[in-house]
Amino acid sequence: MKVIVGLGNPGGKYEGTRHNVGFEVLYELARKWQASGVTRAHEAEIAEVHVAGEKTLLVAPQTFMNLSGRSVGSLMKFYKVDLEDLLVISDDLNLPCGQLRLRASGSSGGQKGIRDIIAHLGTEDFPRLRVGIGRPPGRMDVSTFVLKRFLAEERETMDLTVRDAVDAVELWLREGVTAAMNKVNTKSPDKA
Repeated sequence: MKVIVGLGNPGGKYEGTRHNVGFEVLYELARKWQASGVTRAHEAEIAEVHVAGEKTLLVAPQTFMNLSGRSVGSLMKFYKVDLEDLLVISDDLNLPCGQLRLRASGSSGGQKGIRDIIAHLGTEDFPRLRVGIGRPPGRMDVSTFVLKRFLAEERETMDLTVRDAVDAVELWLREGVTAAMNKVNTKSPDKA
């Protein structure tokens, strides 16, 4: 079984914000794979799909971003999923808007949802797909920036990036993290 977690903040107030790009990728996966029957468990909305003959859970934690580890930790413990079968999708303000970065493991890079997942799992050794949202302009506070919606020209880029992220997830499922990293991490937003 594979578990794909998209990070974001629950509620309509946060739809379309930079911090919710993980949810956007997850919802596009659900649409593409025709997921139906969302259930609520482990403080998350969960849809089950079968991709390439394998049961796959699409998970949207319904805690706020900074508490995502509670949901992910509970789910991983309940299903006894191996860490390499978990993929977490999150925003990353250290990457330019539209840049994707797939990693097999590593630090949180300052992303508080990832940091909380690391704390609950007790390890950094799980794959994650980071979606670049750019840096705040001037002296804008980071927490204000991540809760803002994309500018019109950024929105176009992000719509394409979400589709590229879906392709990256499918590569991870079919070919594994190393092969997927070799393809995903060589692209830049302007080459997409």
